[in-house]
Amino acid sequence: MKRYGLFLAVVILLSMGAAACAAPSGEPIKIGYLATLTGDGSTWGQHERDGALLAVKELNEAGGVLGRPLELVYYDVRGRQEDAIQAARRLVHEDKVVAIGGTNYSGLNIATASVVTAAGVPQIGTASTNPAVTVDPKTGQVRPFTFRMSYTDPYQGKVMADYLINKLGVKSAAVITDVGSDYSEGLKEFFTARFAELKGDLKGVWGFRGGDVDFRAQLTEMKATGAEAVALPILYKEMGLIMKQAAELDWKPIFIGGDGFSPSMHEIAGDTMEGSYWVYSMDLTNPQLVLLLSRFEKEYGKPAAEPSNVANAYDLITWVAEAIKKAGKADPVAVRDAMENTKDLRLVHFTLTVDKETHNPLNKPAAMMIWKDRSFNFLEMWAPQDTF
Repeated sequence: MKRYGLFLAVVILLSMGAAACAAPSGEPIKIGYLATLTGDGSTWGQHERDGALLAVKELNEAGGVLGRPLELVYYDVRGRQEDAIQAARRLVHEDKVVAIGGTNYSGLNIATASVVTAAGVPQIGTASTNPAVTVDPKTGQVRPFTFRMSYTDPYQGKVMADYLINKLGVKSAAVITDVGSDYSEGLKEFFTARFAELKGDLKGVWGFRGGDVDFRAQLTEMKATGAEAVALPILYKEMGLIMKQAAELDWKPIFIGGDGFSPSMHEIAGDTMEGSYWVYSMDLTNPQLVLLLSRFEKEYGKPAAEPSNVANAYDLITWVAEAIKKAGKADPVAVRDAMENTKDLRLVHFTLTVDKETHNPLNKPAAMMIWKDRSFNFLEMWAPQDTF
């Protein structure tokens, strides 16, 4: 066994409280997973599925949980609310899972909240950043069975605006948003509020509908305003097209985006991405993350193109497994209670403490990244320069 494999086994054994690496036996403990495996966003979903499968495999090799093997039951939700709802119902009523991982889309997790709440099964979103995923905006109360791995749009939007003004010295910016996306509209709202609060000159907000591929009309108007920067609170396919088309219009503003980013969009944007800035959910130079990604590459025969999705899914399964262990039984309600009381749980990409009032990770940091020399490069950890 390679050194890192032995180290990992020891870490898992200690964290799960296993006395020995006895093979797990008995009825599997089922964990569900909702992932977009086909269509737009499939690169994220495929990496999440594979990261979750790797975690399950390694946990089982280390003795399982409560002496029983884990089993991942996953479905393709195709980025569609109706598919996510149907799959969530199947997971809780037919597969009898103890918890559900995914998705990484805010709109899908908001749509499935009523399903998991009624069934009494906890669900953990990965990159679903809209506050309404875990807190009901109508009541202001936390949704009892929904959790998340990520920071929220208010935090992310403030980081984007703050970095432009306080770090890069930008004084004016334009915004383009997907008007049909909960994620995009939420992130846009919090970016614009923070930008205005910092006395930035907001030149305007332009919109499009998901599926649009031609943004030249909006970009022409944005260019005419003289905006120094463009905020992209959207997803990677549109990001890539917008940067490419802006360059075709001989316009090269500073681009900054949130965690809808994907390294895969270089296939669309090419070198027009050079010098763009991104708020990311983790530091890719973290040694434990580097170690995980090396195991991922060994397992699947190729490097991870979406490292954050791999890490989020892997850590999500680790969290659920730890909650089952603390609960002492594979009961969804008991697991939910253990998850809500999580404190200082060391995961691969951060240490998790759950805020009971919001079911968000408490004080999760943001990493600022730059696309430079055809690769994704870590700049620094960044937080807005005030308390909020």
